[in-house]
Amino acid sequence: MSTNTGTGEPAIDKTAIRNAATVIVLRDRDDDPAILMGQRGANAAFMPNKFVFPGGAVDAEDADVPLGSLMTDLCRQRLREDTAADISHSLAVAAVRELWEETGLILGTPGEWQAAPPPDWATFATSGHLPAARGLQFVFRAITPPGRPRRFDARFFLVDASHICGDLDDFTHACEELSHLQWIPLREARGFDLPFITEVVLAEVEGRVRDPSPPQSVPFFKNNDEASLFLRLRGMEMPEND
Repeated sequence: MSTNTGTGEPAIDKTAIRNAATVIVLRDRDDDPAILMGQRGANAAFMPNKFVFPGGAVDAEDADVPLGSLMTDLCRQRLREDTAADISHSLAVAAVRELWEETGLILGTPGEWQAAPPPDWATFATSGHLPAARGLQFVFRAITPPGRPRRFDARFFLVDASHICGDLDDFTHACEELSHLQWIPLREARGFDLPFITEVVLAEVEGRVRDPSPPQSVPFFKNNDEASLFLRLRGMEMPEND
């Protein structure tokens, strides 16, 4: 349960499972595929020193942030499966925000904000873009096992680097949460210090390098206090609205 911090805002219960979005940016997929990763700090409570994809927890304000374009119907359908509420919009927004905060890269479409953006989006808005989710493909879901200092219900999104606006090598606007940001050739990624779940996700990415379409089913590692299950989110087959 959250407790009040004395500031008037409830504290975040960090022992609870929080919804989260992770972004796998894939570059040069037809030549020498590379993925964008960075290293977490040595003092981080969650996965210290590990090389990870950009990502983080969904914020309450993400539900109200406008999207310049939506994910495909197929991806939204998968995101709605096995969840109590439809948070597909918030997850897409969180993915764009975390990519911006941790790498400085913009996944957006040119446009003006009709209302003042939340504080976390102020610098993104000054770039002249609205967050765009059309390029995001929902490819993996995993819940952190019990007993870890932080637990997340993480949805992993694959996006081709062609959807990124601006210089792919410009990380000057990144926060300091990840260090050693770099494009790692996919063939070399397993040589880095990776979390177990990242290695599993890499297998999915490797299988999709030559296939630009969204997956028809999504692997789901469902860890809870009773058991660990491996499922596939399939949902209803539905036509795409392009």
